[in-house]
Amino acid sequence: MAIRGIHFPRISTPLPDGRRRSLRIGLEAMPVFFFSIGHGEYGDVSNVGVELPDRSAALKEMTGICRDMIGDVSRQLVENAEWQMELLDERRKPVFRIRLIAETLDKTRA
Repeated sequence: MAIRGIHFPRISTPLPDGRRRSLRIGLEAMPVFFFSIGHGEYGDVSNVGVELPDRSAALKEMTGICRDMIGDVSRQLVENAEWQMELLDERRKPVFRIRLIAETLDKTRA
């Protein structure tokens, strides 16, 4: 990271509860969040975390990403299928979840 030509190196430090927090020398640490996308039985968690100031900022980032993806996702969704995106905290525990479900309500057609 650079501010007006000054580069601040990144370091990672363990916290007492086992999490790791990314720090930038000279700046306050921000929490790291991860994204997980699932479609049916398949899912993937990003190995690269995103530093955001707090949960509110993380939810805003997540909804923006979903907004950009939802058109393509909905066109590929088949009957009785589910797509979801989760926002995970530094311990990779779910914090927020957005789900899109294509559900058949007429059980005689299923």
